[in-house]
Amino acid sequence: MKKLSARRRHPLAAVVVLLFALAVTGGLYAAFAPADTAKADDSAQSLAIEEGKKLYSVGCASCHGTGGQGTTDGPSLVGVGAAAVDFQVATGRMPLQQQGAQAPRKKAIYSQAEIDQLAAYIASLGAGPSQPTKSQYSPEGADIAKGGELFRTNCAQCHNFTGKGGALSNGKYAPSLEGVNPKHIYEAMQTGPQNMPSFPDTTLSEKNKKDIIAYLDTVNSDKTKSPGGLELGGLGPVSEGLFAWIFGLGAMIAVAIWVAAHTAKAKKS
Repeated sequence: MKKLSARRRHPLAAVVVLLFALAVTGGLYAAFAPADTAKADDSAQSLAIEEGKKLYSVGCASCHGTGGQGTTDGPSLVGVGAAAVDFQVATGRMPLQQQGAQAPRKKAIYSQAEIDQLAAYIASLGAGPSQPTKSQYSPEGADIAKGGELFRTNCAQCHNFTGKGGALSNGKYAPSLEGVNPKHIYEAMQTGPQNMPSFPDTTLSEKNKKDIIAYLDTVNSDKTKSPGGLELGGLGPVSEGLFAWIFGLGAMIAVAIWVAAHTAKAKKS
């Protein structure tokens, strides 16, 4: 009986064995699972680049060159990044309908999945700004007042105080920002399309861009009221005052002339 008692297992032995098994299993998972995940991600990225290259060869190479090096009809795309591709193609500006002073916004001809594939291929040609995440361009939690200050300082000269747009030289123009997807506004600030300068994070931080997007979303909302009455394109109180001065004073002069003319006729009769 004493011999049998000596061979009896300790009550904690099963727990120790279980913990050891879990540790071994976790170690194996840590060793192999990330590698498998990374391999799957690499495969998906390679496939996206391959499909993007096919789309590029058909729709873009005639202007931008077979390797994105650019031609006399289109600039180089090496180093422009995925954000530039998403902005230009998703807004319908590219492929270009015809050569002109500026590429207009129109309906996109590629699906978002195809645009992502094109972006993956162009990004593989050289490092550039990547597509922003929703948390970067969502106006939620942003400082609207700060965004208005930044917009008036950096953007209003071309886009107008409320983003209505405006004419530039030689047939170029700053487009209206009403109804533009916040993602595309963020990408435009990142990449500086066409006549617009770029605003990297060293110039306008990620938070600054978010604030500007929140400001535009607010001033162009249907819920926003204009206490000044007729907004005259959103140019501000100077334009409204000038309008009142010119047309109001002109109307008063016209009435005075009419009264004087009729008074003179009455006296002659």
